Amino acid sequence: MLYDTLIRGGRVIDPARNIDGLFDVAILGGRIAAVAPDLPRTQASECIEARGQLVLPGLIDTHAHVFKYVTGRFGLDADLVGVRSGVTTLIDQGGPSCMTFPAFREYVVDAKQARVVAFLSAYLVGGMEGHYYPELYRPDCLNVDATVRCAVENRDVVKGLKTHAEIGGFERWGVKVMAIAAEIGRQANLPLYIHFGQLWPLPESPLGIDPDTVFREVAALLKPGDILAHPFSRHPGSFVDTAGRVNPLAREAIERGALVDVGYGSHFSFTMARIALDAGIVPDSLGADMHGYNTTVPRPAGTPDEHPDKEHMFAGTTRFSMVSGMTTMLALGLPLRHVVAMATCNAARMAGLQAVCGSLTPGFDADVTVLDEASGRWVLRDNEGTQVVADRLLSPSFCLRRGVRFDADASILPPAMAA
Repeated sequence: MLYDTLIRGGRVIDPARNIDGLFDVAILGGRIAAVAPDLPRTQASECIEARGQLVLPGLIDTHAHVFKYVTGRFGLDADLVGVRSGVTTLIDQGGPSCMTFPAFREYVVDAKQARVVAFLSAYLVGGMEGHYYPELYRPDCLNVDATVRCAVENRDVVKGLKTHAEIGGFERWGVKVMAIAAEIGRQANLPLYIHFGQLWPLPESPLGIDPDTVFREVAALLKPGDILAHPFSRHPGSFVDTAGRVNPLAREAIERGALVDVGYGSHFSFTMARIALDAGIVPDSLGADMHGYNTTVPRPAGTPDEHPDKEHMFAGTTRFSMVSGMTTMLALGLPLRHVVAMATCNAARMAGLQAVCGSLTPGFDADVTVLDEASGRWVLRDNEGTQVVADRLLSPSFCLRRGVRFDADASILPPAMAA
């Protein structure tokens, strides 16, 4: 036997290698051994038939929240949103900080089946309870030296920094927090992943910030490779200004090397997505942005009943996942090949992981995602209540992580709603 496992007859799409066709994927010793047509099934100990399915490099979720327990209700189980949802690599956005990182490595990175890396929080408090308490994110709650040291000494896991260009924060402290976070990114030589759009309620005594000026303040601090998140947010201070037009500084930032991540989740708006896409803003990566406030997982005892960001947290009817986000991108008119690239090679490149995942390159870990694809009519809904009818539906079937199979049986996966 030449191979341990052979995935046979599926449509293999690997944008990193310019592959799109009917191929077999061979696995040996937990690594990709070959991608070729009509490999003899007698050469493998196990054959998995994938005819009629999409066979992709293992999906990469660029916006996960999986620091379970330590971040309270906010953090989900990494394998629930990872391998049990068809996703082999997770990038936690801002859960661990320089103070909590050792626990993140021990209880998430080393303990879970999914590959997990992090964009370290720029704030000392990290992602505690989903940034529930705004005053914990003020300027004197950041420490440049401590955060840079943690990032530099944990390069294998820390792939960037997470911060917020958020109107509630700007109304409290102006650009100060963002400026400190940018300095951390420069000293650590790592990209910033920047949340745009309102997260906290406005303070009782706001500074009187014009939401449309937030992008201008942030643009002056950006470096190539920084990631702008939530371009399709319905909340003020993001890509679409209060007049309903894309902020021209967003285009300029992209031209200077900034990347764009959807950060799907609760912030997503079909209306804003249409405006941004029609203006030529095409995101590089997807990012599901699932967490304990916008999924149906039980609330841990002692945690808040709801987030102050309740207007666009879990609406009771809007369930989503990484793969349902891919379906939404297709419904918005993005080509399948680009959507797959968003969830594979583009995501890997964003986090500096392109040498280990995001492709079915022989020698890479055997991280493979197999999706079902169906034609028909399905209703997609955002948290504004806007509905769009999709004619293609993607759903996860199973994945392999280092050659080990995991069925997509997560309880949080959304059901399909027929039109």
